[in-house]
Formats: sequence, structure tokens, C-alpha cells
Amino acid sequence: MKKIFCSLLLALALTAARAATPEENLTSLGLALPAVPAAIANYVPAVRTGNLVFLSGQIARGPDGKFLAGKLGHNVTEAEGAAAARQCTLQLLAALRAEVGTLSRVTRIVRVGGFVNCTDDFTAQSQVVNGASDLLVAAFGERGRHARAAVGVSSLPAGAPVEIELVAEVEMER
Repeated sequence: MKKIFCSLLLALALTAARAATPEENLTSLGLALPAVPAAIANYVPAVRTGNLVFLSGQIARGPDGKFLAGKLGHNVTEAEGAAAARQCTLQLLAALRAEVGTLSRVTRIVRVGGFVNCTDDFTAQSQVVNGASDLLVAAFGERGRHARAAVGVSSLPAGAPVEIELVAEVEMER
């Protein structure tokens, strides 16, 4: 029995040692991080203080580089909104990687803020922002679980359907 237990512990340790990086997890999902989008106003994409990185809100860009636009409950479906939230999150992860060098330095996704441009009667903001949350858990596993707000708003910059912001904890620099 002791030998089986030790073998199981060794197998678990070897599996943990071979755990995929967040970048590898994204690649296995068929996703790639885009170039860090340029700021569209007077702000920077990321600010680091201590071991926290605060990432400015991102609005989704399509494959052509143009901003996505629309309003949930009017001309954007819940699924399209969740896809936009996912794209925003890929852009955030690109900015985070640019700030810290590798996503493997992330020890925890602390908080996600999701803003959904929607009609007054739209109530599925949480499902839309799940596009961001699900991607973070897929990339980081348990380290990707986070506190979150999903808020409906009447408009967003450039008419975007969704804006996502993020706070991450990273390893301290040595």
C-alpha cells in the first residue's frame, strides 16, 4: 500500500512538473495573443505596483484591427458578446505578457471587471462576461479564478459591445 501511495505521489509530482504554461494552454485552444493594442486615449495599457498589475480596459478588435461595435439586446447576441469578451481578454493577456515577460509569472488573476453595452432590458451581463472568465480559467487553471463584476452600461468607447479590465498578481521581481 505504501509503495502504491509513493508511486501515486511521484506521478502527481511529475504531472505538475510538466504542467503547461498559460501560453501553451492558449495554443492548445487554437488561440494566439495579438499585438498589444495601442492606447486610444491618455493612459497606458498596464501599471505595476508591487506584485499587482492593473490592466486598462480593452475593447475588442476584429481580425481587420477595427473595433467591434454594437449593443447587446439590440444588434449583438449573447454569444457574440461573450466572443467579444474573450477577444478583450486575449488583448489584456498580451498587455500583461508585455509588462511581465511571460504569463508563467502570473500567480493569480485577482479581479475582472466587465462592462456590457446593452439595452435596458438585457439581463445576461454575467453570461457575456463569462467569455472572459472562462478563457482565464482555461489558460491559468485555478490561478485564473477571480473576483468579478459584470455591469450593464448604456454606451462604451467606439460603440464597443464589451469592455474588460483585469488585475493580476505576479511573482515579485528579484
